[in-house]
Amino acid sequence: MIRLAVRAAILDAGRVLVVNAYPGHGSDLWCLPGGGVDPHASLPENLAREVAEETGLAIVVGAPFLINEFHDPERGFHQVEVHFRATLTAPARLTLADPEGIVNRARWVTRKELATLRHKPDSLAAAIWSTDAAGYDALERIVP
Repeated sequence: MIRLAVRAAILDAGRVLVVNAYPGHGSDLWCLPGGGVDPHASLPENLAREVAEETGLAIVVGAPFLINEFHDPERGFHQVEVHFRATLTAPARLTLADPEGIVNRARWVTRKELATLRHKPDSLAAAIWSTDAAGYDALERIVP
């Protein structure tokens, strides 16, 4: 089964918020905040809920800018992610309170700083700071 997820590129003063979405501190892989979608709610509604749950931040969801896929054949995991631009509705007061306990670290990074972090998808930095329409990032193997 393919899991559908949504992610938010929240830009603030030239920096984007990234999170570590692995339980504990077992991985150095970073991504944008967000998560799996629930049925009967729109993708933007799901994204605003996920961001609030994970970070305590309130956002307005904008246009999608990237669609990508991850898979791990050994675990039978396959995820399609829709990345949206988003803006804060109030000053950034980050509170990590993920009810599932998966998101345990977050940081605001510049494009240059993002380039020094291991992150997924590989095309993330180029896509976040691009003015192009949404792009498709081909299927990537995810490595924990």
